[in-house]
Amino acid sequence: MAHYREAFVGIDVAKLKNAIAVAEFGRDGEIRYFGEVEASDVSMRRVIQRIAAKFDRVHFCYEAGPTGYGLYRLIKALGHECMVVAPSLIPRKPGDRVKTNRRDAVALARLLRAGELTAVWIPDEGHEAMRDLLRARTAAVETLRVHRQQISAFMLKHGRIYPRKRGWTMRYLIWLQEQHFDHPAHQIALQEMVDAARVSRERVDRLEKVIEEFVPNWSLAPIVQALQALRGVDLVVAVTFATEIGDVSRFESPRQLMGYLGLVPGERSTGETTKRGGITKAGNSRVRSQLVESAWTYRFPPRIGSKKLYKLEKVPSSVREIAWKAQTRLSARYRLLTSRGKKSTVVCTAIARELAGFMWAVSKEALQPRL
Repeated sequence: MAHYREAFVGIDVAKLKNAIAVAEFGRDGEIRYFGEVEASDVSMRRVIQRIAAKFDRVHFCYEAGPTGYGLYRLIKALGHECMVVAPSLIPRKPGDRVKTNRRDAVALARLLRAGELTAVWIPDEGHEAMRDLLRARTAAVETLRVHRQQISAFMLKHGRIYPRKRGWTMRYLIWLQEQHFDHPAHQIALQEMVDAARVSRERVDRLEKVIEEFVPNWSLAPIVQALQALRGVDLVVAVTFATEIGDVSRFESPRQLMGYLGLVPGERSTGETTKRGGITKAGNSRVRSQLVESAWTYRFPPRIGSKKLYKLEKVPSSVREIAWKAQTRLSARYRLLTSRGKKSTVVCTAIARELAGFMWAVSKEALQPRL
């Protein structure tokens, strides 16, 4: 035991070079800066083996970021422990205004040794591929929104107001094509924007078809199918929840999932004073925004439409019971909060918080083995 040596390695990852620091075991253990190493797999493999040869056990960590999980998988393949750290949850001193690669690596090694870091969930390669595909669809939707906003602003600037309430239908597109301007440059500008919006719409449709094609062969396909039994949850919302949340069993209760999504109220209390404000907005914003949009559907009375009935036929009876319970409770909750004079945005946020709990229950039920 006297010769047992353990080390904690912090890596500040970057595009070209990674800064590495090593903290030895013990409160008074030495913390030294190892240096910067080329970020390639060959160089990192050599350095990891070099550090591991000096100790009996080595722990590695680095911040989650644009470099992905390749380094994590490399370290795990070499037989060592590795933690991918949530950047927003790293303890930082308010007065520390100096940030360098060296200081970041040393801080990671020190905090890893102290057990003060919070790890993120690591997806497998198949799960990561589905998540990248869904995020590509999200980016395409954002591009489509920008193009449509440009067209609406252009028409408003020229005093062209669509006479109907609902826009971006086939009737609306025909109305756009019927618009004539005195100057040819305005006509060309409008046509270019309309074509850009059309291309963006086609891109979104293509990505949605690919997502629908890949889901049946995905490991989380049962969860995606079960989640669609809930009101306001279609294929995109279900896949977003499954890809971004991943292993739902890591949340012991619905409250933990609600907190992870930032749907719980913030609090600043001291002594006998308790102050609660808006939601924390911590965690995954993609799932949170989707849930808030889905919450709007609960303003209608409980009922099962023909499309949802088709989805319910594919799921177990226990999931159907949860879905109906969610619909009756959340619809009543929506009416109650609205009758109290709450703003619609506040009401939808409250509904989204409870909807996350029902989605947790449905996901857990979908993971149960069937006899």
